[in-house]
Amino acid sequence: MTTVLVVDDEAHIRSSLRGILSEEGMHVVEAANGREALALLEQCRPDLVVLDVWMPEVDGLEFLRAIQNRAQAPAVLMISGHGNIETAVKATQLGAVDFIEKPFSLAGFLGAVERALRRQQVQNQQDPHPASPLPTSSRSVEGVAPQVRGRFRQRTVARSMVDTGTGLHSGVKTGLILQPMPPGSGIVFSNLSAETPVPAHLDFVDSTGYATTLHRAGVTIRTVEHLLAALHAYRVTNLFVKVQGEVPIMDGSAQRWCELIESAGVEEQDAWAEEYAVREVVEIRRSEEEWIRIEPFDRLAVTYVLEYPPPVGRQEYSFVLQDPHSFREQIAPARTFGFVKDMKLLASMGLASGGRLDNCILIDDEKIVNTTLRFPEELARHKILDICGDMYLLGRPLRGKITAKRTGHSENIALLRKLRSQFEG
Repeated sequence: MTTVLVVDDEAHIRSSLRGILSEEGMHVVEAANGREALALLEQCRPDLVVLDVWMPEVDGLEFLRAIQNRAQAPAVLMISGHGNIETAVKATQLGAVDFIEKPFSLAGFLGAVERALRRQQVQNQQDPHPASPLPTSSRSVEGVAPQVRGRFRQRTVARSMVDTGTGLHSGVKTGLILQPMPPGSGIVFSNLSAETPVPAHLDFVDSTGYATTLHRAGVTIRTVEHLLAALHAYRVTNLFVKVQGEVPIMDGSAQRWCELIESAGVEEQDAWAEEYAVREVVEIRRSEEEWIRIEPFDRLAVTYVLEYPPPVGRQEYSFVLQDPHSFREQIAPARTFGFVKDMKLLASMGLASGGRLDNCILIDDEKIVNTTLRFPEELARHKILDICGDMYLLGRPLRGKITAKRTGHSENIALLRKLRSQFEG
């Protein structure tokens, strides 16, 4: 029988959680504060601790610090009625496997309990597929040419990771928690309450104005494309991403997400995933000067042509995703960009509130005003970065050759929808 230690200074919360967990067949032990819980650890040896953050004497974070270096410490699920991303990040850094906000629904709470117990079980077992920081290739179905059909082992991160930053469009302090997920889960976003999962999938795209936004049942996750581009490159297929409204912009590139994935390690899993192989030419054409096309190819390749008035001019870059290293070196460092003349318009739309001199390339009528380009064609490379991220909304890695001229997120998503309709038709 699974033993759960519930630690909360409010008796009615402990009573409610005891009833919920007991109905699920679990043995429940209670403690009113962290000090009492530390004493109970040796007696009951719980599989899971459900731990409130704010308590007298020893609070939840102090409890986590106290058990951080213990051998075979239980999984810890943090709960809080005053949750914020800073507390969630701090708790995760101290070893909590999940963090949810009060009030939470029954389904949201039990889902968090299930994830925490599952992750603890995985950690306690010897993993037949050790983490590898840089997976470099997929595998093909035996006897079938790669350009026709390919498959590879599903992947997740080897351990939870956290980071904080500022939302480019919201302007508020935000952050995210990356958590491993079992095979078949997909990439799933949620807010801190974790009650409504939002799959990173084309079906949940809400808007594409200046960023790609996902929405489901009242939960909105903004600016997902840079993180998804890195996950696409590393072929991470299963991941739970908790975020407070908007994925942080960091320095405007995907460089930090590559670092985070490599720091966590990428773990191959006992299940296969198939690539989405393009079988015929699909095109979205707004005009002779604005179009995007995809055609069959044996890898993911993107060529982007960018044309703006001076001082930008014409930039063109071609990229082939050979492996994560090629993405990390050629595409990930390319930063988002904007024009000074557009800032007033964006502000009136409630966008770019978090735009700062250190997280985007800012351009006026004469020059780039705040930085030096990392590449001569950095702006075109960033457009490729966005395409790589948006294309992962198919739910699996894409194989095809994309050529685009003067397009953005709206055209990327339109291409995906047309591609899917033809593929499934």
